[in-house]
Amino acid sequence: MTARAATRAATIALAAVLAGAAPTPGWTATPREQVIQVPGFADFLAVDGDSVWATNKGRVERWSRRGKLADVAMAHPCGAMAIAAGSLWVADCSTLSVNRIDLRTATITATIPTGIANPKGELNVGAGAGSVWVASDAAGTVARIDPATDRVAASIAVDPGTFYLSFGMGALWAVSAAGQSLQKIDPASNKVVHRTALGREPGFLVAGEGAVWVQEQGDGTVARIDPASGDVTGRVKVDATLQYGDIDAGGGKVWLRTTAGQTFVVIDPLSLAITARVGRAAGSGALRYTRAGLWTSAHDAHTLSWWKKPGRIGD
Repeated sequence: MTARAATRAATIALAAVLAGAAPTPGWTATPREQVIQVPGFADFLAVDGDSVWATNKGRVERWSRRGKLADVAMAHPCGAMAIAAGSLWVADCSTLSVNRIDLRTATITATIPTGIANPKGELNVGAGAGSVWVASDAAGTVARIDPATDRVAASIAVDPGTFYLSFGMGALWAVSAAGQSLQKIDPASNKVVHRTALGREPGFLVAGEGAVWVQEQGDGTVARIDPASGDVTGRVKVDATLQYGDIDAGGGKVWLRTTAGQTFVVIDPLSLAITARVGRAAGSGALRYTRAGLWTSAHDAHTLSWWKKPGRIGD
């Protein structure tokens, strides 16, 4: 963990003690939304500079605010993607592999037969520690890919039903919905070094803003976990449930894509207050933060949306 991350984590821990980690009601903000029509089923997102990659039916596409820039055919792209080593890394739930796509040429340069733990499509490809990571077997395995060789360099034993991954603060974090657990994986040893018990139906997560944040979908909560101790330091109740959706962190905020009530929610990482509930309910989709703006997808509405100036949302 960096000194900055350690300081942020310590501040969060102190805030939890002083404030009792009690969330406050959110308010509905109305920032300007640019809606882009995307035929098909635009879903998971990965930011590439001032553009964004989106999974779609039979392809992944690169979009800017001005329109589509590229598309790459795949059998069944699925799950959250990662960008690393000049490439986009995308799981394919049909071929049970991970495709490497060159960002400059928008062509597939390698297909790695990793296996895919959840062929239904709810999973993450992650990147960190010079590697690309994917949950490869529902029985309990995460595959570590070496971008230098485009091969699986290690297979890591994890809890059965581990599908969701996020890299941050020096570790790979993995969630098992079946086991209701968050697992901390040390990239130096390729072993699980800590487990944290979670609430019902945990799902997507993000490591950032001084903590690890996990959707507890069955409880309608987001859990905040201290990256050093592994303790749950607070929870915020968002909705009755948090089925599907997505989560990201950045700009001093936690960003939660929801399926009911609104498009997304903004959470203060220190107080756990919901500071904004933004947009109309748009069904399931994804979300990614950038300093310039926030990208959201709504696959049932066939749209991507750009919400500019996220620094002002929820302040």
